[in-house]
Amino acid sequence: MKQSGGGKNYKMKSGHLTLGPILFHWPVETKRDFYFKIADESAVDTVYLGEVICSKRAPFMDPHYDEIADRLKRGGKQVVFSSLAEVMIARERKMTEGLCTLDDYDIEANDTSALFHLRGRPHRVGQYCNVYNEETLLHLCEKGAYHFALPAELPRESLVELGKSAKALGITLEVQVTGRVGLALSARCYHARAHDRVKDNCQFVCEQDPDGMPLKTLSGQSFLCVNGIQTLSYNYLNLIPQIPELYTMGITNFRISPHLQHTDRLITIARDVLSGIMSSNEAALNVQSILVDTPCFNGFYHGKPGYEWIDSSFS
Repeated sequence: MKQSGGGKNYKMKSGHLTLGPILFHWPVETKRDFYFKIADESAVDTVYLGEVICSKRAPFMDPHYDEIADRLKRGGKQVVFSSLAEVMIARERKMTEGLCTLDDYDIEANDTSALFHLRGRPHRVGQYCNVYNEETLLHLCEKGAYHFALPAELPRESLVELGKSAKALGITLEVQVTGRVGLALSARCYHARAHDRVKDNCQFVCEQDPDGMPLKTLSGQSFLCVNGIQTLSYNYLNLIPQIPELYTMGITNFRISPHLQHTDRLITIARDVLSGIMSSNEAALNVQSILVDTPCFNGFYHGKPGYEWIDSSFS
């Protein structure tokens, strides 16, 4: 159904749709089949692979990445490998160093240890690095960074300024437009602790919650989600209606953070906005009709508390 007031957004026919790394611990077969479906059926341009949250999970998928990457490339997707977002022990330092030596793929750094190994080499910077201002952007560009996935908590005004700097520097920017948003990382594993286990003997209990373990306040309100050592928003970010506006700011890449539920439908809506065949008003309604059990938020973008939903009209 077409809504009034969204006509000008139909003109947009540019930009790239990306699929961020899977943040959760899914069974190997589930992950592999998910990526095969993305390769064969999905309208994303770039797919990020790799373990970002917990190094203990990495051995499950490592033997399968070559096959997955080949399938994605045959499907016309660009493949990027993402590094860990938190590096604490020798095994993780070695894992990060090894990833940064790959020659056949672009690498996205999510931690300063990866930035150290990638210095002087063209690379991407992920949204777990705190790129909040033009000076940081310039500094990392001088070290070889050419593409930045910006933190989800940046307001519109900051994105405008970073977009101007990116254009002057000849680099590209990426913004997450939907999915739960990573808010914090910890040395402790909340998932293990919630089940009376220690981090080193967690028995991969996080696999029980394929889209994160919901937390509630004392009053019973859904509040956050736990994903191993990561704290996520409970609500889903929804900036898909803002894609045309983001593009005018200089944002060229729009990230969907994958979840076990709804990802394919959200990709379709975002692609329709990018292709200029769906208005922002219609996109807002369609996303809300899909995420009926999970509230959406866009407060960060509007300079408000992040969890809030600011109803916007598009003309």
